[in-house]
Amino acid sequence: MSTWAPHLTVAAIIEQQGRFLLVEENSEGQVVFNQPAGHLDENETLLEAVVRETLEEAGRHFTPEAITGFYQWKNPTNGFTYIRIAFCGSCSEREPGRVLDQDIIDTTWMSLAEIVEQQEKLRSPMVMRCIQDYMQGKRYPLDMISEIS
Repeated sequence: MSTWAPHLTVAAIIEQQGRFLLVEENSEGQVVFNQPAGHLDENETLLEAVVRETLEEAGRHFTPEAITGFYQWKNPTNGFTYIRIAFCGSCSEREPGRVLDQDIIDTTWMSLAEIVEQQEKLRSPMVMRCIQDYMQGKRYPLDMISEIS
């Protein structure tokens, strides 16, 4: 009997002056755009995970301010189910000299119109949905996450 488990990921929605921070990355042989995002590691909190992923993928220190939403998506290519928790917040300037994760090509700031133009190059439909929810003002308090020891 095999044990099924979804892939639990976090993502950072960062907007400055009408532009969103995205990473350009290699994924399954394609170049795609995504928010700074990644898997929850063992022994870390969701907030620690999104801060770490933003630093590793974008070279920036992220300050989560709210939860934008929870998303579930089954990738039709590989059959994996992903659960994404998206956080919105602010970030620092890019740390000079910081080496980004191996699959990251670069970071970029894109307007909503530019993201829509590149929609076919988004890593998953969750990227656009997170931005749409952010634009609709969806914000949930960080204290809705309870860490139980």
